Amino acid sequence: MDGRYDPVESPDETTVFPYHDLTPPTTDDVRRARDVVDQYLPQTPLVRSETLSAELDADVYLKREDTLPTGAFKVRGGVNLVSSLDDAFRDRGLITASSGNHGQSIAWAGREFDVPVTIGVPEDANPGKVASMERLGATVIQHGPDYDAAREHIEGIAVAEGARYVHSGNEPKLVAGVGTAGLEVVDQLPEVDRLFCPVGGGTSAAGYCLTVAELTDADVVGVQSAAAPAMYHAWTDGTLAPHDRMETMAEGVATRVPFALTMGVLGDGLSDFRLVSEDALRESVARLFRDERIVAEGACATAVAAALDAGAEIAGETVVIPISGRNIDASKLRRILDESDADA
Repeated sequence: MDGRYDPVESPDETTVFPYHDLTPPTTDDVRRARDVVDQYLPQTPLVRSETLSAELDADVYLKREDTLPTGAFKVRGGVNLVSSLDDAFRDRGLITASSGNHGQSIAWAGREFDVPVTIGVPEDANPGKVASMERLGATVIQHGPDYDAAREHIEGIAVAEGARYVHSGNEPKLVAGVGTAGLEVVDQLPEVDRLFCPVGGGTSAAGYCLTVAELTDADVVGVQSAAAPAMYHAWTDGTLAPHDRMETMAEGVATRVPFALTMGVLGDGLSDFRLVSEDALRESVARLFRDERIVAEGACATAVAAALDAGAEIAGETVVIPISGRNIDASKLRRILDESDADA
């Protein structure tokens, strides 16, 4: 096997290869990514939420990334990365690990650019997301109890087979592609004061830091579940060490391991990082359905929960909340609605 595809020393606890550039992207990289992304994906709406605006005495806008073809923001990054894939990898194909939305992103882009894709997911992965990846032509391998176990398994296959391993965080082109959502926010709402963003691997928040934080006076606030606080502790403690707690129901933010590249952007780009309870994010899923008729994933609801918790702190502000994904398992959504105090 070509030695170029052997792993190299990694700054975090994940596997990286020589083709992984860990230099964080710039705002100009996001602008260049927009030239690509706009050819394949529609811009997403930025819609005022009357209910949240009234409750918080603020102007609250929802960035509807759930309207993208895969139902989540990550497809922006997939398009940007796969569009510029080295020819040497087009036959070998792409391999990655995902809790769902990242995998759908790479599967969608792989189909668009005619590149084979293999995706590792946890054994209990959201069945709807698995089915979507397979419909898009990807080969899905289910392994292990959680995302990190699936990731480690896939990293080993990448070493053995020499496929192009798409890291879910340590990929500048993924971050730059995802960041195009932030340029759309700046275009439509340049007077924004604050943006609450869910953080899993951190690509979405990094993208907003490179755009909304960089190009306006807005504060970008990262949000994570208190039941899976790896990136929060990385940001507050200045460490890339894994965290031993990962008990969230929201698979989009379910990781134990911080990523070096995204933390390099978030370290200076975020103005604050907050944790919300599992009860709060479940209730926010229910509220979005009740008040907005939006089907939202638990990861997305972390940002809504943080805005609600901020309360009077954000009164009078113009606030943006990304609706990052709609791909919640139907049975999980039913349980949340059944258990909620919110009348649907």
